[in-house]
Amino acid sequence: MRILLTNDDGIHAPGLAVLERIARQLSDDVFVIAPETDQSGVSHSLSLSDPLRLREISPRHFAVQGTPTDCVLMGVHHVMRDHKPDLVLSGVNHGHNVAEDVIYSGTIAGAMEGTILGIHSIALSQGFPPGGRDDVSWDCAETHGPDIIRRILDVGIEPDALVNVNFPARPANEIEGIELTTQGRRDMNLATLEERRDGRGRPYFWIRYSRSRSTPPLGTDLDAIYNGRISVTPLRLDLTDRKAFARFGKAFA
Repeated sequence: MRILLTNDDGIHAPGLAVLERIARQLSDDVFVIAPETDQSGVSHSLSLSDPLRLREISPRHFAVQGTPTDCVLMGVHHVMRDHKPDLVLSGVNHGHNVAEDVIYSGTIAGAMEGTILGIHSIALSQGFPPGGRDDVSWDCAETHGPDIIRRILDVGIEPDALVNVNFPARPANEIEGIELTTQGRRDMNLATLEERRDGRGRPYFWIRYSRSRSTPPLGTDLDAIYNGRISVTPLRLDLTDRKAFARFGKAFA
């Protein structure tokens, strides 16, 4: 099995090294093609107005001046064009990608692009405790990741789908189980703008997020990670609102 690895945290991110160790438990035919710099929050963007530059770091390890989507395209259509990958793994992201994070996440987008190109794709993300961004239990993803990926592949992934896996902010031996979940939604919009002033007194802004804990329904990705369980969420490329489709059908019949 040939595996393409990417991420949105950049080519030198610790989570990418974790992902490579996970992948090498599944296959020894592994390529790493990741952004040159941190691309968190770029979602499924493409670099349409800038050239893509590819830099070989070491054998089978490449950095791209572009987004995670660019990286998957570069891997499938250039680096691996003579023997395309059978699996795309994106991550392991530094922080959860649950609820509305899925819309913004470059990690999810890397897997999404793999799906669009007809390749089985899985996104993986590792949580960290509140206020503990540098206190990440990477062993959680590294220990449980290979078995979860094998189980997903044994079941099979639909052609227009991908799978989003989130590991809670716990050591590997403190996990409460694995749960098949739906995409949740936080209680409020946590993104805010923080205004600051530069050295000349001119305003500039940072987007920041509050860390308020939601009260999600049972069965959601949020509930699973809050309670120490690994969340496995199947996602689809088709964003059609089926209920609205039926209602609008009467208006536009």
